[in-house]
Amino acid sequence: MADIKQKKLVTEDGAEYCGTGFGYDRDAVCELVFNTSVVGYQEIISDPSYTDQAVVMTYPLIGNYGIADEDYETKVPTIGGLIVREYNDFPSNFRYTKTLSEVMEEYKIPGISGIDTRRLTRSIRDKGSRRAIITNADTPKEKALEIIKSTPVPHNAVDRVSCKKRWYARTANARYNVVAIDCGIKLNIIRSLNARGCNVTVMPYNTPAEEVEKMKPDGVFLSNGPGDPEDVIPVIELVRKLYGRLPIFGICLGHQMICLAAGAETYKLKFGHRGGNHPVKNLETGKIEITSQNHSYAVDEKSLEKTKLTVTHINILDNTVEGVRDEEAKIFSVQYHPESAPGPQDSSYLFGQFIDYMKEAKERA
Repeated sequence: MADIKQKKLVTEDGAEYCGTGFGYDRDAVCELVFNTSVVGYQEIISDPSYTDQAVVMTYPLIGNYGIADEDYETKVPTIGGLIVREYNDFPSNFRYTKTLSEVMEEYKIPGISGIDTRRLTRSIRDKGSRRAIITNADTPKEKALEIIKSTPVPHNAVDRVSCKKRWYARTANARYNVVAIDCGIKLNIIRSLNARGCNVTVMPYNTPAEEVEKMKPDGVFLSNGPGDPEDVIPVIELVRKLYGRLPIFGICLGHQMICLAAGAETYKLKFGHRGGNHPVKNLETGKIEITSQNHSYAVDEKSLEKTKLTVTHINILDNTVEGVRDEEAKIFSVQYHPESAPGPQDSSYLFGQFIDYMKEAKERA
């Protein structure tokens, strides 16, 4: 790691947290969020859903197993920043090829260590997610606050992380063809579909419904992604046009856009759900699933009453909606991440349900 530089984090309400820098040396204004996962920092920094967000890792030691080439969740990480208690720049792992700091420097991601992450996490829980700046230690607080205030809140995150042209992920002896709408898709979602016999064509988020139908897919997948779901109008319109015409499966942002397309509403959570230990109840089986989550928004349960969607899963911690289904239209979605990466694999059966819907649709055709 290069020469250590003194840094600080300044939140929009004036709190200051001093530490040392790692990764790329630049100022960054981000939304502050926290993640409770014990492992999986590589998957977290490379998850496009964290675009423009600075992630506070509640686990105290980060960087100790380095970075492995096979574990990225996107080709170009777009996370806003990383905030940790202790950073370890000397990995012990036979798979590692680079240190975390080297990768963050490569992709211009600033980091700060030595922060009291317990205090900062409690602050986020008490006061909610808010904006902050990672800057040099000698930056006056008044100047830092002025930079935060003058930096506009972006509303084009999906446009920035979505692919610009279609690409393919194929597998041997494929039985189904899936079109995946890329709003910031995690690579382990594609791996999960490939492993179940699906050839996947990944399309930009603003692909018209007519172009999707011309490809004659067996099903459509709507991916995770960053930002406010109401900003992603092209995908909402696509769902409305394809509703009931093809099996559709949505995860995270994809879940929210299915609900918006059906006539429901979304709202922003106080501090969101991020971690690998969130308990979710499957209302159809009564079982509790431990899930991987990463979202700032949720679907308003009452607003679902005016749609054809039925709630299938709820969060045990705060009773928010975690899954919906329209059995007749062969559309379903979940707020959490059944592909995990990182996290438990209790919910991987959902990919099997998507396969079942596509199988039924092919048999009816």
